[in-house]
Amino acid sequence: MNRRKIVLGGVLALLLIQLVPYGWDHTNPPVVAEPQWDTPKTRELFMRACGDCHSNETKWPWYSRIAPVSWLVAYDVAEGREHFNVSMWGIQKKNDGDEAAEELREGEMPPLPYLLLHPEARLNETERAALVEGLVKTFGEEKEEED
Repeated sequence: MNRRKIVLGGVLALLLIQLVPYGWDHTNPPVVAEPQWDTPKTRELFMRACGDCHSNETKWPWYSRIAPVSWLVAYDVAEGREHFNVSMWGIQKKNDGDEAAEELREGEMPPLPYLLLHPEARLNETERAALVEGLVKTFGEEKEEED
């Protein structure tokens, strides 16, 4: 009987959290301006591996409509757009384009949870090297801070 109550309580909690309005907005603001990409291939690789979180052209998968996963997806997209958004190039005050190649080179981006759910975002070594090179040509290198 206790197990049944726990399962029923879990199902009820899962249903109730669907009413929390955070994560419901799946709109994409208009693309205002893009950087001058060094090649169309760089843009294509970037949009494939990074564009869902770092542009206004997010593809919202079915699971982004189910809490609590919707909360995580909405948060990640908002954070990604805030720090680096190629759809607001030159408009957005903060746009860490010079860090893009370094984060990709160090394996920090795309994050593993994203890659697990988006196999199309996985880049082979040749594609990764081409994207890093294209990002450097497009945005420049991250500057080392001097003491």
